[in-house]
Amino acid sequence: MKLATKMIHAGAHPDPSTGAIMTPIYQTSTYVQEAPGKHKGFEYARSQNPTRQALEEALAIIENGKFGLSFSSGVAATDAVIKLLQPGDEVIAANDMYGGTYRLFTKVFEKFGIKFLYTDTTDPENINSLITNNTKLVWLETPTNPLMNVTDISAVSLITKSKNILLCVDNTFASPYLQNPLDHGADIVMHSATKYLGGHSDVIQGALVMNDADLREKLYFIQKSCGAVPGPMDCFLVLRGIKTLHLRMQRHSENGAKIAHHLRNNPKVKKVYWCGFEDHRGYAIAKKQMRDFGGMMSFTLKDDSDAAARKVLSSTKLFSLAESLGGVESLINHPSSMTHASIPREERIKNGLTDGLIRLSVGVEDAEDLIADLDNAIG
Repeated sequence: MKLATKMIHAGAHPDPSTGAIMTPIYQTSTYVQEAPGKHKGFEYARSQNPTRQALEEALAIIENGKFGLSFSSGVAATDAVIKLLQPGDEVIAANDMYGGTYRLFTKVFEKFGIKFLYTDTTDPENINSLITNNTKLVWLETPTNPLMNVTDISAVSLITKSKNILLCVDNTFASPYLQNPLDHGADIVMHSATKYLGGHSDVIQGALVMNDADLREKLYFIQKSCGAVPGPMDCFLVLRGIKTLHLRMQRHSENGAKIAHHLRNNPKVKKVYWCGFEDHRGYAIAKKQMRDFGGMMSFTLKDDSDAAARKVLSSTKLFSLAESLGGVESLINHPSSMTHASIPREERIKNGLTDGLIRLSVGVEDAEDLIADLDNAIG
């Protein structure tokens, strides 16, 4: 089945009682049983819900996986993966990653005895050199948030598989339309479904997809036991969003390319971070493992200062100043004070995330209007 067909039909089964083409919103907390233990596959809505089940099937299909699990947020999905570990276990993660993930790792799980090591994952040897007998998980983002660094998933998976280490890839920036990490050797794919999968800035949700049945059962046990599950209405919204994912991602990518090249030619712009440039150090890998380059990018001005960035951030009309990404509308963001504020400044600066960095989530509006908006704000 081709990709666009998958997006539209994944998890979709006409309702047997009415023929409704859209999966119903099963707004229920429990299910009547014929006798104790005799039921129709649903007992209690924290454990199972038909709307959620349809979404989880769809998630698996579009990521070329066997099993999908949905959670109340992307952070909740990440939380479930780390709960596979024990005190004393070690995790290797990218030194350029979403601030909320860093906060979860350092402020929540470190105190339970899990050790996190951060490195530049674009060089797989950096990962290999940190592996010990206690290493149980490698956590990747590719492209990374917000510096758009690209890691070779296949190369890292060769290392992790040879040493029986789990590999989880946060695929939020790329979406299943642009990249399928399981095809490159990842064990788990994580999404903040809030972003491109939902696509309309109206839902908070997370997702995990995997191929291994035993791993699925362990993660399902955590999902059921800890209870960070999405409601049926949220599942319905993400199911709806997936049906147009291919159309939106095509436009995000087209607009992203136009804006990235335009910004690069602006004399007031110092640097543009976008993995679609042929001189981007990860371009060859992105070309190999992605279908296109998406609508996420960051840039700095020649005056790479907090004050200069804030002036631009406060001057756009079409780009809305807000956290999040992946919606149909364009967003502009200041990572150092917003999405990555939880990372200590010295760590951010060391990894290249300056106070003047501006992140864009390029939407699906008319590209010329977006370009004019940025030109006006930059001055």
